[in-house]
Amino acid sequence: MEIIDMITKRKLKKMMSVLFISGCFFIGNTKCKGADLEYISQETANYAVQERGYDLPVDEVVKEEAIEDCKNVMNQMKVIYQKADKGTSSNIVVSETVMEEMQEVLKEKNVPVITSAPYSNMANYSKMEEFLFRAEQDLTGDIVLYRINRDGGIERLKFNYDGTDMYLLAVKAVWGMNDNPSIVYVSYTRIEEWKYTEKGWFGYTLCVPKYPEVSEAVDGSSMIRIKPLSDECREVSKRCVYLLGYQGNNLLCSDWDRSDMEGLDYNGLYEYLYRMKYGERYEFSGNSSGIPAEEFENLIMEFLPITADQIKKWAVFDSEHQTYDWERLGCLNYSPTYFGTSLPEVVEIRDSGEGNSVLVVDAVCDTFICNDAVITSELTVKFNDDKSFKYMGNKILNNGTKEVPKYQYRIKRKN
Repeated sequence: MEIIDMITKRKLKKMMSVLFISGCFFIGNTKCKGADLEYISQETANYAVQERGYDLPVDEVVKEEAIEDCKNVMNQMKVIYQKADKGTSSNIVVSETVMEEMQEVLKEKNVPVITSAPYSNMANYSKMEEFLFRAEQDLTGDIVLYRINRDGGIERLKFNYDGTDMYLLAVKAVWGMNDNPSIVYVSYTRIEEWKYTEKGWFGYTLCVPKYPEVSEAVDGSSMIRIKPLSDECREVSKRCVYLLGYQGNNLLCSDWDRSDMEGLDYNGLYEYLYRMKYGERYEFSGNSSGIPAEEFENLIMEFLPITADQIKKWAVFDSEHQTYDWERLGCLNYSPTYFGTSLPEVVEIRDSGEGNSVLVVDAVCDTFICNDAVITSELTVKFNDDKSFKYMGNKILNNGTKEVPKYQYRIKRKN
């Protein structure tokens, strides 16, 4: 179903409600009075809440059933949570393995289940897909989707389609005192727009407060992958593109190959390659002269087909101290964009015939624009037998560079 069709249908429904309410004020030439006006006032108030779309009232029976179900599901996973390594930080984060173990438990309920881990495949996804297919045909129905969060808690998301509008009843639970389930919130919201894409993404925008009720834009957009990625695409996504992303470096959002590598932001790219190699974030030592040349160049050359001389020529390099400039990404050198938050997702892998692999990468943006492919690129990678790899080039398809903001180099380049 096209988004425009759903919006038009909802507007017609609203118009009928308004005509009904306003029509009650006159019967022939006689105005409604007394109890009639009180009834109309209540109907008008209810209509205003419904039109607003968020913070909608929830039937107490439905609310309690949702809360009780959420707690029961949490208790089914309690043993796994208690045995999990939760570290020493006050902000508990469980591993992807633990989340997957919890997913296996909930999978037995024969309902859709996902985790908050990147590239999580949805268990029982066909149930969710069937609900969306029916909604596209204006058939009423509902579905409950569970999402396991990084703190080991869950969200219970119940989507309901009434033939015109879709609603979301969301309940979030965390682990409280003595590892007992604790409800964080219950919310009931109308979905303003939604779509199910051919690539298998369910994108929706919740009704949210708007100006002048709020001074800044509130983002009610979400994207959930329904159709699972292949195991190979998931593994390569995690390994080759997830830690790069589209923020702070331009390896995935610019055209380049071995014959044209001048435009890459090497000073910005360094920290992302460092994390890929060592599994931890780069922490600048505090040396005011920058990153030592040999350390910088060896890491860049490990991942790119480039020489030390070329790096010195194209990166911001201090020849006097033999160091490369580095600055932490912040408000003084980076202007946030919706595109920058996109998730790179490998959706296809093919052999280039030259000993290289071509990865088809979509930039999935779940903020405001809700797009499952803001840009699509072909990233050429050379995989080695020792499991190392080099990026050999990137090509943006379909003039995609016109769809994204101009890249902002972290450190101003010297002429």
